[in-house]
Amino acid sequence: MRRILTFALWMSLAVAHAEPVTLRVGYFPNVTHAHGIVGSHTTREKRGWFEQRLGPDVTIRWFPFNAGPGAMEAIFAGSIDLTYVGPNPALNAYIRSQGDEIRVLAGATEGGAALVVAGDGRIAKPGDFKGRRLATPQLGNTQDVAARAWLKKQGFKITLTGGDVAVLPTPNPEQLQLFQQGKLDGVWTVEPWVSRLELDAGGRIFLEQSDTVTTVLVASVKCLKTRPALVEKFRAAHAELTAWLNAHGDEARALVRAGLAAETRRELPEAIMTNAWRRMKFTDHVTQAQFATLVAEAQSVGFLRQAIPLERLFSRQP
Repeated sequence: MRRILTFALWMSLAVAHAEPVTLRVGYFPNVTHAHGIVGSHTTREKRGWFEQRLGPDVTIRWFPFNAGPGAMEAIFAGSIDLTYVGPNPALNAYIRSQGDEIRVLAGATEGGAALVVAGDGRIAKPGDFKGRRLATPQLGNTQDVAARAWLKKQGFKITLTGGDVAVLPTPNPEQLQLFQQGKLDGVWTVEPWVSRLELDAGGRIFLEQSDTVTTVLVASVKCLKTRPALVEKFRAAHAELTAWLNAHGDEARALVRAGLAAETRRELPEAIMTNAWRRMKFTDHVTQAQFATLVAEAQSVGFLRQAIPLERLFSRQP
């Protein structure tokens, strides 16, 4: 009996003193990354959405990125474990690593991306883009690939350094300033920058991507190997958050707006937030077929030339 009690006491102490775990998660300060904004902001407020569902021994550290390629480099470097990211950078990372470094866990957001042009009428039809300057968030990110593929379909020759239309990778905050100064004729980007270009800078929506995959949740293979149960808990908490975002629109929008203000040190006007919110759909579902379409699009403009089968990208196994 004494040995049994001693063993029971040892087990209780082991549980009580479980080794703390830190999970490092990336996201972008964009409305299309609402899951990451809610996660990081509730962590900041000591009422973390994910912490409540992952347990008291789990600490989550949030890392903001400007665009997907930077987040993927952080995955490769082992600096983060999971991240919200656009599908094209995830694809590029998967192919670069021959399928060994990255896995898609879930969908997150569809829509919320658009091509905005100057409101003075200089661009009224696709042919008017010839000789113009068009900005995207970062070379090879989801909007950059979409812009290049669309321009090519219009018959334009597009290169990395020039061509018929100059496609200029430019951080989102700089896009707005350059657009207001008339130094850009158009911008292909995501919310809330789409609405800021439209409402603050007098831009006009030329093309809206209402059904395209904008954001997904991915994990490093290393994290899946070492902490599979924890990754699964995070994925489940993400799915629960997705349902909450859809069911509590007003509250969710207010929380994301507050999170963006805390992150950027600037409050987003309610009109812009409302305008941005209506363009998005939150879903934790994403299919291999959707990614196959993106691969074909990227290959058409010179990216992802060494594409490999996508089955492992969606596998929960390392």
